[in-house]
Amino acid sequence: MNLLLAGDFDVAERDRWYGALAQAMPQHHLAVADELFDRTRVEVAIVANPQPGSLRGLPKLRLIQSLWAGVEGLLSDDSVPASVPIARMVDPALATAMGETALWAVLSLHRGFYAYARQQRQIRWRQLPQLRADELPITVLGLGTMGCACVHALAPHGYRITAWSRSDAPRDLPSGVAHIHGNDALFECLRGSSIVINLLPLTAATRGLLDARFFAAMPRGAALVNLARGAHVVEADLRAALATGRLGHAVLDVFEREPLDEKHPFWRHPRVTVLPHAAALTDPRSAAQLVAANVQALLDGQPIVNLIDRARGY
Repeated sequence: MNLLLAGDFDVAERDRWYGALAQAMPQHHLAVADELFDRTRVEVAIVANPQPGSLRGLPKLRLIQSLWAGVEGLLSDDSVPASVPIARMVDPALATAMGETALWAVLSLHRGFYAYARQQRQIRWRQLPQLRADELPITVLGLGTMGCACVHALAPHGYRITAWSRSDAPRDLPSGVAHIHGNDALFECLRGSSIVINLLPLTAATRGLLDARFFAAMPRGAALVNLARGAHVVEADLRAALATGRLGHAVLDVFEREPLDEKHPFWRHPRVTVLPHAAALTDPRSAAQLVAANVQALLDGQPIVNLIDRARGY
């Protein structure tokens, strides 16, 4: 089978992916987007945020396999054939890493470590009040693979967790974790949330959800941890909430424009922690095995796993 690797890679990153994929699927021919090859023979495109139009002119394309969990870029690209199924990456190793980052952020907020870092820069010695875990209510937005992984990472530490999803579909959640759904329930829950962790998919319904109204519903001094997509947040409203003290701190891994401009105020904001979209990086070694399994399923006429629903946007 003829495969195409296309995406927003630097050379070293592309070579790592190429090596892992070629090792996992030695029986197939794998081409990269910038080499000469017969595009009319490509049956599977393996992609990571490809440039719009990258998948044009592939008449035999049967499957688009994303190497990332998010697929909003593919869905907004008019050149991607609507008839070709898209599978997103759901790697247990990726979910584990996301849970670890969520736990790190929560522990740092809970124990005041970001505040202590500010005090260190000020050469200031002051002990801060210390809450128990069960005194810290946390809301997790989104109960897909990543959201569930974060809930499972946090629950053993005794935090009071409420998980919110747009639908009331049943979820496998740890004992003691509350599950709510619908916007009315969300805004009621926000009033008692010390930390909100966003792991929602980016859809028309969730774009800009974290806005002035959202932040106003949270207790004064609460914190935001955004590990999903930058476009979930209305940035001007976030800056205003931080300036007034409505929000005490924001941990941001994702931004509407990446990389974050070097002049962006978040880089030096005393109450913002910036991560370079690194909360959970896809590991080519494990992800290549999942890609290989879907390619083999396509060959064998078996179901493809982790297909997205275009109507829902994820």
